[in-house]
Amino acid sequence: MSKQILFCVTNTYKANLHCHTTVSDGKWTPQQVKAAYKAEGYSIVAFSDHRILVNQSQLNDENFLTINSLEVDLSEENPNKPRAKNKCYHLNLFSTDPNITETPPLMRDMNYHDIDVVNAYIKARNDEGFLVSYNHPYWSMQTHDEYSKLKGCFAMEIFNNGCEVTDGYYGYNPQVYDEMLRASGREAQLFCLSTDDNHNNPAHAVSDSFGGFVMIESPALNYADVMNALKSGNFYASQGPQIYEIFIENGNLHIKCSPSQAIVVYTDSRRCHLKQGDSLTEAVFTLSGNEEYIRVMCRDANHKDANSNAYWL
Repeated sequence: MSKQILFCVTNTYKANLHCHTTVSDGKWTPQQVKAAYKAEGYSIVAFSDHRILVNQSQLNDENFLTINSLEVDLSEENPNKPRAKNKCYHLNLFSTDPNITETPPLMRDMNYHDIDVVNAYIKARNDEGFLVSYNHPYWSMQTHDEYSKLKGCFAMEIFNNGCEVTDGYYGYNPQVYDEMLRASGREAQLFCLSTDDNHNNPAHAVSDSFGGFVMIESPALNYADVMNALKSGNFYASQGPQIYEIFIENGNLHIKCSPSQAIVVYTDSRRCHLKQGDSLTEAVFTLSGNEEYIRVMCRDANHKDANSNAYWL
């Protein structure tokens, strides 16, 4: 049987795909964000300020790329509940074309409880040339009945650092990813992101920057190649560890990664594959042949995780 490569690092770029600046409610200017993230080894930032798309391409250089984006929101309006208990949809919209620089229609006047209206909104943005991600489901107070019915998102946030470190450990959502995969099936091709959602508020004891990132495998640091990599799922999400290679050969799944304490393969069923030890850098698992999808998680000694996208077999 031939070797089937699912992911392989040859040329990767570190990206933060959820970022707020002084354009909305962030405390750093776009220029300060660029300087700080470049210093931490990032090559890509999606400036996703709330409800407004601002083209930050003036910040681009040969080692740094901005993605035109914004975050939109729709909240449940229930006067009988405190505001913090009202559920909400937060979506990031990423322009696939750098020439898309106008703010698209927002979600504010829509009916939160009409999922068909929400999905029609996502489809309209897809048709206009936006990739749509579903953000921080745990923080948003949403349930399986809501997020499992979403259609048209290219990705969801499996990890949101801002929600994790400043909002009570609400940032990690691996179960939601599996639930969405099982509900949507292979046709949806839903990927997963780790993001910062940084606001850089100096009043917070812990920084919400540099905690969640995406490693994008792209032939070059240009808008078209990076967006093609995102559309095709040629990336992985991480809080720290690195994934170097995932491939299938002769019915065996091979994983290579940075030193980890656990390497796990999740599937569409309760059957998982697990290898534990000190400083593991690779694992091989025999697949049953009945898996509909697999996804890989590598956990390091600091209990930080890297998550691959789901691969449908």
